[in-house]
Amino acid sequence: MGFRLPRIVNARSSLKRTLSSSETTVVPKGHFAVYVGEAEKKRFVVPISILKHPSFKNLLSQAEKEFGFNHPMGALTIPCNEEAFIDLTCNLQSS
Repeated sequence: MGFRLPRIVNARSSLKRTLSSSETTVVPKGHFAVYVGEAEKKRFVVPISILKHPSFKNLLSQAEKEFGFNHPMGALTIPCNEEAFIDLTCNLQSS
């Protein structure tokens, strides 16, 4: 098992993980906020352009099944671990 540190570093620069859990953080135009995680939810701001990819649409369908449309945290909640989300979004942005 190896680490893919360069991919994570690149993802962090393009995904903009919000370090505070404050829901007042401004989301830039052309982006949307999501909470990612299984136990501890971390907030990410991602570009809207990834919404068109079938893999991300599949992830959203899973989120709908698990969480529905009621999101008390103020943003969409994605039911996967942080590393898997970063991997997926990096692959989608590089394609």
